[in-house]
Amino acid sequence: MSTDSPDTTVNPDDGIVKKKLGVGFWICVIWLGLMVLVALFTPYLPLKSPTKNYLDPSNGRPPYSPSWKHWFGTDKDARDVFARSLHGARISLAVGFSAITAGFLIGGTIGVISGYFRGWLDRISSFVFIVLLSFPSLVLAILLTSLIERSLMTISLVLGLLSIAPVGRLARAATLQYADREFVLAARQIGATDRRIIIKEILPNVAIPMSSLALLGMAVAVVAEGGLAFLGLSVEKGITWGGLIQLGSDSARTLETAPWISFFPILMLFLTVLSLNFAGDRLRTFFDVKEMTL
Repeated sequence: MSTDSPDTTVNPDDGIVKKKLGVGFWICVIWLGLMVLVALFTPYLPLKSPTKNYLDPSNGRPPYSPSWKHWFGTDKDARDVFARSLHGARISLAVGFSAITAGFLIGGTIGVISGYFRGWLDRISSFVFIVLLSFPSLVLAILLTSLIERSLMTISLVLGLLSIAPVGRLARAATLQYADREFVLAARQIGATDRRIIIKEILPNVAIPMSSLALLGMAVAVVAEGGLAFLGLSVEKGITWGGLIQLGSDSARTLETAPWISFFPILMLFLTVLSLNFAGDRLRTFFDVKEMTL
């Protein structure tokens, strides 16, 4: 017998409600896994070169429309859009993953420690989080990337800096929920050190809501990198989805005569961000992570 939600069922024997992640979640996981494989192994796949000019005198002047020879067409320099879109996944996903990882290592650590020890440390970290959240994220990212060398590491660190506050606030809120629970009090009573309690008791429980935020945060980081690349402020060397979109929309004429140059990178970016958001939301619902903690 099913409940009102299509992702929950009730066992007729014991009446226990069982949650399901749903088919949509696994479709998103498959797409994300495919994108990760593409990002890792694109240089070794039998693809056309993303930088070579495939001029075809019999086909007129580029850009060439999608065909069996060029599945996604070519850009104005006769470069294969399909190969370039797949190569664009490498930097875009690497920046998104690196940024959210940096945010989790810094913000998550500060949030857990401040939520556990509280006191003056909690007040200072909370003030720092509020200050960071007060800055307009996109404006701050533009400011920082315009002043520094735009390498993969620096762009990842800039976006990671922007994720410290929201990650830290969630880690703090989750830690506060568990810091006074019975199993933590019992660990204190038997003489467990604060370090052991944080690692063995707090972190395994905090990791549950953090796992859903990781996917949502990576989606935000990928979009932010795409926005910076569209403005010409992302990684200077390499191909990104945002840079490909900017190349295909540099003029109204290009959009009218060759919309495929920007459409296919937009499609891949959209599907990836949609998958990250949907999978993260399903994990949040599955583990019953309350909105008030986000």
